[in-house]
Amino acid sequence: MSLQNVCRRGNSFNLLNVTRKVQCRTLSAAVANPQPKQKNGQNIVLVDGVRTPFLTSGTTYSKLMPHELARHSLLSLLQKNRLDKELIDYIVYGSVIQEVKTSNIAREAALAAGFSNKTPAHTVTMACISSNAAITTGMGLIATNTYDVIVAGGVEFMSDVPIRHSRKMRSLLLKANKAKTLGQRLGLLSTFRPDFLAPELPAVAEFSSGETMGHSADRLASAFNVSRSEQDEYALRSHTLAKEAQEKGYFTDLVPFKVSGVDQIVDKDNGIRVSSPESLAKLRPAFVKPYGTVTAANASFLTDGASACIIMTEEKAKQLGLKPKAYLRDFLYVSQDPVNQLLLGPAYGIPKLLKKAGLTLKDIDSWEIHEAFAGQIVANLKALDSDWFCKTYLGLNEKVGTPDLSKWNNWGGSLSIGHPFAATGVRLCMHTANRLVREDGKLGVVAACAAGGQGVAMLIERYPGATAD
Repeated sequence: MSLQNVCRRGNSFNLLNVTRKVQCRTLSAAVANPQPKQKNGQNIVLVDGVRTPFLTSGTTYSKLMPHELARHSLLSLLQKNRLDKELIDYIVYGSVIQEVKTSNIAREAALAAGFSNKTPAHTVTMACISSNAAITTGMGLIATNTYDVIVAGGVEFMSDVPIRHSRKMRSLLLKANKAKTLGQRLGLLSTFRPDFLAPELPAVAEFSSGETMGHSADRLASAFNVSRSEQDEYALRSHTLAKEAQEKGYFTDLVPFKVSGVDQIVDKDNGIRVSSPESLAKLRPAFVKPYGTVTAANASFLTDGASACIIMTEEKAKQLGLKPKAYLRDFLYVSQDPVNQLLLGPAYGIPKLLKKAGLTLKDIDSWEIHEAFAGQIVANLKALDSDWFCKTYLGLNEKVGTPDLSKWNNWGGSLSIGHPFAATGVRLCMHTANRLVREDGKLGVVAACAAGGQGVAMLIERYPGATAD
C-alpha cells in the first residue's frame, strides 16, 4: 500500500465547532502528569521572549535591512526584562535567506544593538526551524556549563532577498576584475551575450528535488485525501482565532516598532484577515494548476519579522531576580524523505518526543504547531491518526491518535500571524508559554516542519507563578 492511499482507509478530519471552543484543564489536574526532568540535573528556563510585528513582505519594513529588525528584537528583549547587556554570555540567531553583507547576522545585530564586542555571537540556519535551532543550541551551551545566559532568536526579511546575476555573468565579471590590460577587457567583452543578463531569482524550492514547497504541499494533501474545503476551513480557523487573540491583547510578546520615515508606529501583525468560506472557495490554485488545492489563502505568506528570547538555568534566574515563563524540558529533531514527506516533521517528531518524555497526547495542554500550509497541518493530523502510517513509517504498534483540537493553535498560527522563516520558532515557544498561563495548563508541545524534510519537537512546562504579560 502506498502513502498516496494512506488516508483512503477511512480517516476523517473535521474542524467544525472547534474555532471558538477552548477546553482548559485545571492546573491541579495537570499536576498528576508525569514530571519530565532534564537529564543533566539543571533546569533550563525560558525567561521571556519578544518579536517585532510580523508584516507581509513589501510593506512597512521594505526599506530596512534585516539586522535592523534583529537589533530591535534584541534591544526590546533587554528593555522589557530590565537586563544589562553585560549579563549576556552568548547570542545565537537564525536566518534563512541571508543578506550577504551581514552573513553572520547574529554578530552584526548584536553590535548594532550595542552589545559588548566581547560577547560572541553566531548565526544558525535550519529553514523554518532556525530559531528553534538557536534555542536548542543555547540549551546545549548551558547544559555543558559553557555559558549561563543565552539570547536566541531569528530574523527573516523577504522584502529584499538577494537576486544573483547568472553564472555566466558572474564568471565574466570575476574575470574582468582580474583583467590587467585594455585588450584583455575588450576580449572578455566580446564574449558577452544578452542571455548573460537573465537573473537567478530565489525560490522557496528544494535544492535536492527542484520542487517548490507549495507543489509538495499540494501533493501531500492529495496523498492524505485532504480536500480543498478542509484546507480552507482550517485557514479560516487560523485567521479567526488569531484575530480574537489580537483583539484580546494576548500577543504580549509583540513589541511595537517605529520605522524611520514612517509616521505610524507598527504595533500589530498585518496579515490577519478573516474572510468568508465563499470568498476562500473562489480562489484559484496557486501551485498545481488547474486541479491543485493549495491557494494563496490556505498557505502561509512571505513575511518580514524578527524574534528573540533569553534562556538560562533556573538557578541563574533566581540569582537575577527574574520570573521565568517556562521550563524548556526536552527537544529532538527528525529528518525524513524530502520528496514525498517534506512537510511531515510534526507527525514524526511528536510521537518520538512523547515517548522520550513518557507522555501521551492527553498529557499535553497546549499544542503550538507551525502552519506552513493548511493542507500540511491536516495531513499531519491524519498521519498521526492512521494505523497504517504509524505502523509503516513510525514503527509503532498502533496509531498515535488525534490531539485535542480545542488545545491546538488557539491563537492562530503561521497561516494568519505570518511566518518569517527564522523567527517563527521563538513565537511558537512564547505562545505556548503564555497560553499555558491563560488556559491554566502545565505542559505544551511545539512542533514544526522545515525544508529538507526536517522537523523539530519541543516540550515546554509552565513555570510556577508565571504570568502571560
